[in-house]
Amino acid sequence: MTTDESDRYRAPALDKGLDIFELLAETDGSLSQAEIAKSLGRTPNEIYRMLDRLVRREYIRRTPEDRYEITLKMFELVHARPPLRRLVNQAMPLLQQVAQEAGQSCHMVVFERNAAIVVAQVDAPSYWTLAVRVGTRLKLTSTGSGLVFLAFSSPENRALMLKGAGEALTPEIEARLPTIRKDGYTLMVSEQIAGVTNVSAPVIGPLGTVMAVITSPYTERRDRNSSEDQAHTLKLVRAAAASLSKGRTEE
Repeated sequence: MTTDESDRYRAPALDKGLDIFELLAETDGSLSQAEIAKSLGRTPNEIYRMLDRLVRREYIRRTPEDRYEITLKMFELVHARPPLRRLVNQAMPLLQQVAQEAGQSCHMVVFERNAAIVVAQVDAPSYWTLAVRVGTRLKLTSTGSGLVFLAFSSPENRALMLKGAGEALTPEIEARLPTIRKDGYTLMVSEQIAGVTNVSAPVIGPLGTVMAVITSPYTERRDRNSSEDQAHTLKLVRAAAASLSKGRTEE
């Protein structure tokens, strides 16, 4: 398409709304109307109506301090069924590889409709396995997958996620989040099952947000060196998450 043809089919109002949305998506925290206008090279009056519509449609929210920040609505739309199926299809070979090489089950979790939900799962190749059923809703504050979602979210989105899930952070859990973000994974002793350590790593999307979390509920085995075995499982989980992140970025 030539430049003239591109100009002919422009939709200025849509461009303005997308500019605002993309600016807020790339910003940690919130921006005032004046800050948004300045960043986009517009006047506050030019963007007032567009901000109002985006708030009413719940793509952004207005804070009590009269500032604007992005909501999770677009995040939820991204995880609508067709994109989710593609994500699962891309993830399944990687999950199968983790399960086969680690000898442990493996699953993938997305955050959808105010909950962390298991959307794919592969059993361990041995005659025994510990697995989390597809469709299971996981707690954010007491599971490895949930902590990864919280650790890689902005404080504002984290608050929205917790509010939607009906959970609250304790000071102890909140203190762990910076380390998880810095390390890029978490090893969390299961609060539900003895002898299980959740090995979790994030799948990062193009905008730097967590699209999903890959977790292996690592189960200790008496016939293996636990420390070396767990380290190998962590390496496999992180590699699978990194590979899926790269695939999503290149779409």
